[in-house]
Amino acid sequence: MPDNMQKSDEEWRKELTPEQYRILREKGTEAPGTGEYYHSKEKGVFLCGACGQELFSSDAKYESGSGWPSFWEPVAGDRVETVIDESHDMKRVEATCSRCGSHLGHVFEDGPEDKSGRRFCINSASLKLRKKE
Repeated sequence: MPDNMQKSDEEWRKELTPEQYRILREKGTEAPGTGEYYHSKEKGVFLCGACGQELFSSDAKYESGSGWPSFWEPVAGDRVETVIDESHDMKRVEATCSRCGSHLGHVFEDGPEDKSGRRFCINSASLKLRKKE
């Protein structure tokens, strides 16, 4: 499992934009269809927007029509942790970075059946793309 990274709220506020902090550290979300990576077709690896851990390959990205970047699997099984999220009067599965605990988005069981069957629905603000050269 990746080494855990712990920082104070003050440290995170200094390193992240206000929007990144709201989403990554306060479990917010961006409006559907507005994120930088929603329509992106660029090749590379998507990193955690907070700590830089590799999370998803562009090869696992697909168009789900949800309004957020969607992936059928992380780059490795230990990169994304899940926890039950019962906020907003719903029961969902939250996806977090296993290294720093930052909120990424949610996981649903309506992904491509010929892949994992899961849809990792991730906020663009939770990601940084390291483009393939």
